[in-house]
Parts: sequence; C-alpha cells; structure tokens
Amino acid sequence: MPRFNFWTVVMILTWVMLFVLLFIPVGSVLVSSFYDQQGNATLANYLRFMGEPRFRQAFFNTLVVGFGGLLGALLLGSIMAFCVSRFVIRGGKFVSLLAILALVSPPFIGAYSWIVLFGAGGVVRGFLRDYGINMPPIYGVGGILIVFSLKFYPYGYLMVSGALSNVNRSLEEAAEGLGLTPWQRTMKISFPMVFPALTAGGLLALIHAIADFGTPRLLGRGYNVLATEAFTLYAAEVGSNMSMATTISVVLIVVSMIFVMLQRYMSRRNVYHGNMINKPIRIQLKGWRNVLAHIAVYFIGLCGALPVIISVIYSFRKTSGPVFQEGFALQSYERILFGLGDVVRNSLTFSFVAVALIVVVGTVVGVLVARRTSFNTALLDGAFMVPYVMPGIVIGIAFIAAFNTGPIVLTGTAAIIILSIFIRRLPYTVRTTASSLRQISPSMEEAAISLGYSPFQAFLRITVPLIVPGIIAGGMLSFVTAINELSSSLVLYVGSTMTMPVRIYLLILDGDFGVAAALSTILLLLSGCAVYIAFRFMGRNEQALL
Repeated sequence: MPRFNFWTVVMILTWVMLFVLLFIPVGSVLVSSFYDQQGNATLANYLRFMGEPRFRQAFFNTLVVGFGGLLGALLLGSIMAFCVSRFVIRGGKFVSLLAILALVSPPFIGAYSWIVLFGAGGVVRGFLRDYGINMPPIYGVGGILIVFSLKFYPYGYLMVSGALSNVNRSLEEAAEGLGLTPWQRTMKISFPMVFPALTAGGLLALIHAIADFGTPRLLGRGYNVLATEAFTLYAAEVGSNMSMATTISVVLIVVSMIFVMLQRYMSRRNVYHGNMINKPIRIQLKGWRNVLAHIAVYFIGLCGALPVIISVIYSFRKTSGPVFQEGFALQSYERILFGLGDVVRNSLTFSFVAVALIVVVGTVVGVLVARRTSFNTALLDGAFMVPYVMPGIVIGIAFIAAFNTGPIVLTGTAAIIILSIFIRRLPYTVRTTASSLRQISPSMEEAAISLGYSPFQAFLRITVPLIVPGIIAGGMLSFVTAINELSSSLVLYVGSTMTMPVRIYLLILDGDFGVAAALSTILLLLSGCAVYIAFRFMGRNEQALL
C-alpha cells in the first residue's frame, strides 16, 4: 500500500480541484444539453441540432474555416520555416519576431485591422479604386480564411522550423549519395521527420480556428460557425436559449477532442528521432532564388504582423469621438487614462491573481506529474489536456452552467473570471515545469530525503531552486495568454468586471477603433514585456509560446 505523504495530499487536492473547476462545469454543460428550457429531460436539443439547417450549416462552416485555416497556416508556416531553416535569410531573427508579434497580438484587433485596410471603405481598397483597380471587400468565408491563415501560421512555422533544424544531415547526405533528387530527399527523408511537428502545428491552428468566434463574427457577415451560434444563443437578449447553447458547446468539445486524439494517433505512428549534433547547414542561395526566398519570408512575416502595425499607428491618430481626423495625437490614450482605467486595472488584477495561482499550483502539479510517474499521474496528465483544447467560449458557458445556482454561486464576480483563466491556462505551467524537471536528475532530491528531509522539505529546498527559471518563464507565458483572454471573459463579465479584451471587442462593435487600437497597443506592450522576461529566463525558445 503506498505511503500517505505530501505528494499523496497533492494528488488528492489536484483531483478535487479538477473535479470542481473542470468536471463539474463540463458535466453541467453535458447535463444541460439533455434538458429543454422548461427543465424536462429530452434529446430534442440534439435532434434540433441535426435537423435544423441553420445549425447543420454552422457545423459545416466550422469545419470549412477550421480546415481552411489549418491548410493556410501550414502552407505559409511551412514555406517560412523551410526558407529560414535551410537558407541564409538576412534578418531571420527579425522575421521570427514578426511571427511572435502575430502570435501574441490581442484577439479581434486582427480582423478589424484587415477591415480597416480591405473593408468596404478600406484604406488600401480605396487607394486601389482610385487607380481603377476594384477588388471585393474582405468579408465572407474568403476573408475569414485569409485572416486565419495569417493569424495562425506561427503555429506551423515554429513547430516545423524546430523539427527541420533537428533533421540529421547525414541522412540527407546519404540519400544524395544514393542518387535521390532534392524533391525525393525532401519527401523521403525530411518530410517523415517533420510530420509529427506538422500535425502538431496544424492541430493548434485547427483548434484555434474552430474556437475563434471574433473573426467570423466581424468578417462573416452571415457566415455563422458553431462558436458564434453558441454565443448568440447564450447572449441573445430576446430568445436566449441556454440549453441549445450548451448542446452546441458539447459538439464543439467533441469535435476538438476528436482532432486531438487523431493528431496523437498520427504522431505516434510517425515518430522519427533527429540528431542534435549533426544539424543541417543553411545554404546561401544566389540570384533569383535568393530574392524569391527573401520575398516569400518577409511577405508572410509582414502580412502576419500587419494588424499589429496598423493598431499601433491608428492608436496615435487624431480623433473626434470615433471619427479619425488628419494628423496624430494622444487623444485615444487620454480617453483610456481618464475613462477606462477600471478595465486596465481589472485586466491586470485578474491576470496577476490567476498567474499567481497558476504558478503555485502548476509548479506543484508539474513536479507530481514529472517525478511521481504512475497510472494515476498519467491520468492526471491526460486530464489536463481537456482545458487545453476546450474553446474559451465553452469554458465560459460551462462556468455559467455550473456556478449560476447551487452551493457555489460565482456568476457576476471577479472570482469566476479568475478561476476560468486559471483552469484554462494551468496546463501551460504544468507542462513547462514538468519539462524542466525531466532535464534534472532526481538523485539530489532522493539524497535529501535519505538524509532525513521530508518530501515537502526536499521539494522546497532542492527542487524549487533548480526550476525557478522554468517557473518564471511559465508564469510569464501564462500571463500573456491570461491578459489576452477574451472568449470566456465575454460570457462571464458584468459591468464591474469588464476586462481590456472585452472592452476592445465592444469598442470595435461601436466603431471606436482609435481607443480600441490604443488599448490593443497597451495589451501588446504588456504581452511583449512578459515574453521578453520569459525568454531571458529560458533562452529564446519560441516553441514555448505554443
């Protein structure tokens, strides 16, 4: 029988935490989906989902934007990764910085920035029209796919570039010696080795595309997806239908989990190991090939970061209310300083509290998962995959379903937003801590215990100091995602708990893009500082952002 010690207590408390903050909310969503609005048990919601053309179309549209975004992101990301990993690209680090900018940029602002450029009255579209070039506005499914491809390409780029950099050069040299053409070498040697990274990057792009409801809502113009349908059914002032919203949430969860399982299955069937000491050498291209590679890399990088650049520029434009005027000024920042200080304060407070909880709990659970390997910890590790893949809008609806009535009522409080951020982002720190620990031998900790330290004392005095850089890095990366959290906050907020991303969304809907751009710039600045601190403690590891 296993001894009851500090780690046993941690194991029990972790399962209790997951039960309260994950299984009960998800279970509430599942149960609610089997009841109608009058409280009668029924399958009518699922029958309605399958029978009503509106929901079938939303399901089909979700798959279209999901797989379309996946293909676009992988295409752009792979091209950029291949060029940066295999060829000498001047300013390669700058290009990677552009990818990071696209990755940490605030939600919603990307879609709206593209509207500013290519919408019905877009700046670029108007400029081209003056020269007789008419192009369609960036609305509908085409615009959504363009924005998703440019927004999510960093997932493909960061995953594939890491895998390409670790391909064993001697394998490619041996294939070349056997007479294989460059295309054959790529398909038979490089492609199988980067396939797991390719599927992992594609999965991340797919899940984020399925979960994103801001871009379809702003650009879709009637092109509804499951996320927008769930939010509409939940938030409608007239005709709100919570049970149908939870039904769609269940469908979203099932779709996300199916794709996660599929990716894990495919990755396990295609596992190849690279050689860290014989990495490929970057080739110096010449002539038109060199020019073409640079154009491709910079075009993708700049287009991906364009919404950020537009936001920063427009945050300094002179405005008269929501209308832009000629020239530049600090009016948008003044309006934030004297009118929106509460949303900035809320975002910072909620994020710091959530991150403090994430760091403490994530560190302890990460140690448990990495050091006490057993069937129980393997189950625990798998359970943390659930909040990782759940769309934010579903987490929000799940928390409402679980904590609106009953023994624990949290709706309308700051606690419900903090806890939703906490459970959704906890897996980041758990995995960062576990990864750090797997690089450190447990012998020192075992020696401390053999000298009379308790497991808890050995953990505090031996383990924690060794993984402090990983803890800080994980905390900073959690802060980036926490302060940019929108989907769940949009469902959970009330007037006094409004956060910056929620306010940005409402400002964009009101057409007040100047203040929205200024708030986005502040968010970007805070995110950039957190990423810089994380990189200082763990080295420049862009893949940790995924």
